[in-house]
Amino acid sequence: MVRRVRAWTAAVLLMGWMMGGTGCRAEPWGLWQAYCRSFVDAQGRVVDHQNGDRTTSEGQAYAMFFALVANDRAEFDRLLAWTRDNLAQGNLATHRLGWEWGRAADGEWKLLDGNSAADADLWMCYALTEAGRLWNNAQYTALGKTMEIRIEKDEVASLPGFGPMLLPGTDGFHPSADTWVLNPSYVPLPLVERMAGIDPSGPWSTMARELPEFLRASAPQGFAMDWVSYTAAKGFAPDVEPGVKTGAGANAKAAPLGSFDAIRVYLWAGMSSTADPETHTALAAVDGMGTWLKEHPYPPEQVSAAGVPGTVAGPVGFSAALLPYLTAMHATTALRQQEERMEGQRNPATELYGNPPAYYDQNLAMFGEGWTSHRFRFDREGELRVTWKK
Repeated sequence: MVRRVRAWTAAVLLMGWMMGGTGCRAEPWGLWQAYCRSFVDAQGRVVDHQNGDRTTSEGQAYAMFFALVANDRAEFDRLLAWTRDNLAQGNLATHRLGWEWGRAADGEWKLLDGNSAADADLWMCYALTEAGRLWNNAQYTALGKTMEIRIEKDEVASLPGFGPMLLPGTDGFHPSADTWVLNPSYVPLPLVERMAGIDPSGPWSTMARELPEFLRASAPQGFAMDWVSYTAAKGFAPDVEPGVKTGAGANAKAAPLGSFDAIRVYLWAGMSSTADPETHTALAAVDGMGTWLKEHPYPPEQVSAAGVPGTVAGPVGFSAALLPYLTAMHATTALRQQEERMEGQRNPATELYGNPPAYYDQNLAMFGEGWTSHRFRFDREGELRVTWKK
């Protein structure tokens, strides 16, 4: 079954290359079209049905990236317009993105949290920058540059004894004078490399060089963590998201771990260009997952702060996220197992993964499947390479 899926994908991609052109005709990508039918409304709002039909800046940014990969400019513009009007007070050039929009306690649909999510800001900045280049649109390019300046000003901190690093958001991640809380999945190497090209005098080149060490120092036994803290005296250590309770008690949450955020660390490392020397070091920093999958059929849903995997299998999106990583690690058997698992959970009726299909799983699947099927690549400088643009 996996071989048939690969053959069909290759045929579709070959047709796309032969058709060529640089216009705005959407490329055939069944998963993207299925995602739009299920999760994107007519206004361009990405709806997370598993979480109260809310919308996040992450969802909007990811969808804009996928629309660009699919050469779907009409959808890209709808997504951008909705984001501007609802998450940025009508003007992305002058207002930062709020991260969460949804139904408030009074029943009104509105922006629920105006704090930023830096990974979403970075992905949207990247999508705009690359859309400007690939679609030859100066307005996208200018808006991307404006966002880069704001991210650098508001969401990059210089960690004493280490160097510049992207904070998870504007507010709430510097809880004391000598402590910062960070999210390793918020810093994809290709995007950082691209920011360095946009602003060579900024912090991005240094951040890219430091990123593998950040991953290594914050990944116990080679397993990425969702959240980590940094102090100059102690360095990096697993932590919990700011504001989340820990310890005993009915309302307490588990200790620090690697799970739904951390799975993206492997994804980003696997998608990074092999021509970039930082890529190989980043992959080696998080090799624990590759070692685990040599002896186990599925990725764990959780890994403890000591680097010990749990016994519960992660959802199908975890398998999708690991396709580029396992490809880069030359883990052929484990790669085949994850592909077979995905095919077994693909619903022919919806053309999505899982029943019911979860929003987050489909996002991970579009990254993993899109990269594995060569719909897109990142080059050494982080520029996006797509099948529809020679």
